[in-house]
Amino acid sequence: MRKPYMPSVAELTAFVACARRGTTTMAADSLGLTQSAVSRSLASLEDRLGVALFNRVRQRLVLSPAGHVFLGRAERLLGDLDAAAMGAMAFGGSDAVLRMAVLPSLARIWLIPRLGRFAKAAPGISLDLSARLLPVNFGREPFDLAIMRAGHDMPGTVTEPIIPETLVTVAAPHLLDGRAALSDAALLDRPLLQQSTRPTLWLDWFRGTDTDPRRILRGARMDHFDMIVDAAIAGLGIGIVPDIVARPALDRGALALASPRRFDTGETYALILPDRVRASPHVCRFRDWLLAEIAV
Repeated sequence: MRKPYMPSVAELTAFVACARRGTTTMAADSLGLTQSAVSRSLASLEDRLGVALFNRVRQRLVLSPAGHVFLGRAERLLGDLDAAAMGAMAFGGSDAVLRMAVLPSLARIWLIPRLGRFAKAAPGISLDLSARLLPVNFGREPFDLAIMRAGHDMPGTVTEPIIPETLVTVAAPHLLDGRAALSDAALLDRPLLQQSTRPTLWLDWFRGTDTDPRRILRGARMDHFDMIVDAAIAGLGIGIVPDIVARPALDRGALALASPRRFDTGETYALILPDRVRASPHVCRFRDWLLAEIAV
């Protein structure tokens, strides 16, 4: 039962429209309502809250101090309602929506090209995919699973390692000057593309040498591994990326290995499942499919 002071959706909508438009007439036009309906909703809201949300100045509505405070929260509430409605609509004719958070580059380059096979195998499951770099708080966010580095697990989850992370160096073939591969010294003669969210990768590659870090850390900076791959294809420099991310471009010849050396970071990509969905048949079906894809 709604409490007497709790606004209705119609009242919140009218208030936000008036704050954005400045008059009840313009707010009504934007909402497809009559001016009198908007005025009634606004008057009802102010009466319900016992405070003036607007000052009336020369036929314009100007937010009062209370209105300024209320506006941000009202917009967030309406936004949350809109997101909740769209989330429910996403089910459509499906049995379930599988919400997953995946590292951006892994999602774009490795997972998404394979998801057509999952959709064909499980047509009753709709997919809701978000790119995430930071750990998922499954208690606050409505994700059913995450695919991230193993260290990104949280309490109340089970982490299943799926792919060890091995880094390779890659370049557009013309940057290799016809050579099959470059020595570490030759790598340093070319721009080294830097991954800004993991800025020590090139330092790790050259660890144990006496190379000046200033030489190692020069080069264009990118947020994500897929951006490094694209920049390397464009000939901007040498990239250092996980083999699983580089593999499609290597296979089609858009990139070549710049060094025969491979670097195991000790990190592992993992499937992270919150305890609340571990037994879900839809999550289990995706897990089984994912492990089968990795095994191919």
